[in-house]
Amino acid sequence: MTFTKLCVLGLGYIGLPTASTFATHGLQVVGVDVNPQVVETLRNGGLHIHEPGLRTLVEAALKSGKLTVSEKPEEADAFIIAVPTPFYDDQCGDYAGQKYKLADMRAVASATEAILPYLRNNNLVVLESTSPPCTTADLVAPILERSGLKAGVDFYLAYSPERVLPGQILRELIENARVIGGITPASAQAGRDLYAIFVRGEILQTDATTAEMVKLMENTYRDVNIAIANEFARLAERFGVDVWEAIKIASLHPRVKILSPGPGVGGHCISVDPWFFVAAAPDITPLIYNARQVNDAQPHYVVDLVKRALGSLQGKKIAALGLSYKPDVDDLRESPAVEVVHLLQNEGVLVQAFEPFKPDTDLPGITAVPSLAAALKEADAVLLLVNHSELRALMPEKLVAMTPARILIDTVNGWAGKDWAGAGFKVFRLGVRK
Repeated sequence: MTFTKLCVLGLGYIGLPTASTFATHGLQVVGVDVNPQVVETLRNGGLHIHEPGLRTLVEAALKSGKLTVSEKPEEADAFIIAVPTPFYDDQCGDYAGQKYKLADMRAVASATEAILPYLRNNNLVVLESTSPPCTTADLVAPILERSGLKAGVDFYLAYSPERVLPGQILRELIENARVIGGITPASAQAGRDLYAIFVRGEILQTDATTAEMVKLMENTYRDVNIAIANEFARLAERFGVDVWEAIKIASLHPRVKILSPGPGVGGHCISVDPWFFVAAAPDITPLIYNARQVNDAQPHYVVDLVKRALGSLQGKKIAALGLSYKPDVDDLRESPAVEVVHLLQNEGVLVQAFEPFKPDTDLPGITAVPSLAAALKEADAVLLLVNHSELRALMPEKLVAMTPARILIDTVNGWAGKDWAGAGFKVFRLGVRK
């Protein structure tokens, strides 16, 4: 197939880079978002998300005239759905007394319905949003077929999950292997033709449900491995071992690669996707379920570490450094650091939080300050929650001059190897018994 015009629904962390990349590769692209603030920000030359290199890419796409932004779709040769798939806040599943989270697919359904008035013969529709197995066939296809057109016969329908790392999105979008799952082989081929416009990595064709499962498997695999690392950290504290040293040594084995423990698992992938498997088949996913339980409980384990360091928490002042779900990004979705802050506040702690990649964040219920100095001022303890390069680079002699706190709590091993004791600090590290 050849494509002249593309419509991308959802201008978030994936949709906006995807739309801009297609535009800079010659397609006429309409980027659609139902949030009028997002549309207005982009029209005025602003950017609502942080990603290295993205501002330059978006500006180039807009200035070329190849990218326009709108609050509603237009007729096009192809449509890409890249909207969020969060959890329900007020609903959960239950299997044998075990509660599990349920995917809220309303944004996918709404975006699909928005395409209906513009769907024509031989169009291609691609779902990119991370989704439970069978979503493309059982949710998207029936909605689109209300147009009177048949999926796989009159129009092409495929699933192609994003598989990129925040902080590396623009490079990985182009260089990573791409999976195209078609509702029919012809649909997979149509999807391949579209993404071949800019993808340099291998493009793999399969069926839609296999592609959906591949994305979930990738992130579930990592979640389970992080869970065992977090349990190793707990065991190390029990046995008086430095888990970081033990992991380093164990990982010298040629068939062992242990991931790092930390305050939990966040982001809109690893902490979310495993639940899609559990919800789809709770009777045969006990390992996945229990890994989720371990990682979701890790913020509580961090609070216990803070209690061991400070004793009573009531009225204590803590500088919490980092709120994003991983280092050197501004993405706060499902962040365990945010959960730790909330839990500490529930214990009566006065928390001043600093997120260097989003210093103006206005998360509900969290006091976020715009600078490191403001967070450290008058603190009783300093809690490192995210291994940002800027925070990891802090030296004892600098920190001692910035805060009266002499207790440091390191949940990510960011401050290891520095002479904190020589500067008068007492350090408590996750995975190391003090």
